[in-house]
Amino acid sequence: MSHLTDLPVWAAVIVCGLTVLGAAVALIGSVGLIRFTSFYERLHAPTLATSGGVLMICTASIICFAVLQSRWVFHEILIIVFVVVTTPVTLMLLGQAALYRDRVEEQRGVPLKQRPPREEQAE
Repeated sequence: MSHLTDLPVWAAVIVCGLTVLGAAVALIGSVGLIRFTSFYERLHAPTLATSGGVLMICTASIICFAVLQSRWVFHEILIIVFVVVTTPVTLMLLGQAALYRDRVEEQRGVPLKQRPPREEQAE
């Protein structure tokens, strides 16, 4: 037998709901990755889904083990922090690298780099 049978009904409902909702959000992000056509569109769906799905699944895990063991588990909090911090940074780096590549290859539809206007020199 598993120790999860000791989980109260109210906690089991919350844990199951958050786990299923987190998995659904991750699945929607995966479908968005397949469905969108351009690289730039494909960046956003999995990035948002990863952050949202991990947040919900880790929250479910925190509730489960806090109720079962009467103590907080900080592993999930660290997972949430690392995913929420690293996922947007990765998105920005991949986007900038793709934009640089597309500008070098002079792809159509890619905006040119805007140069700041020169200030008039006072004489």
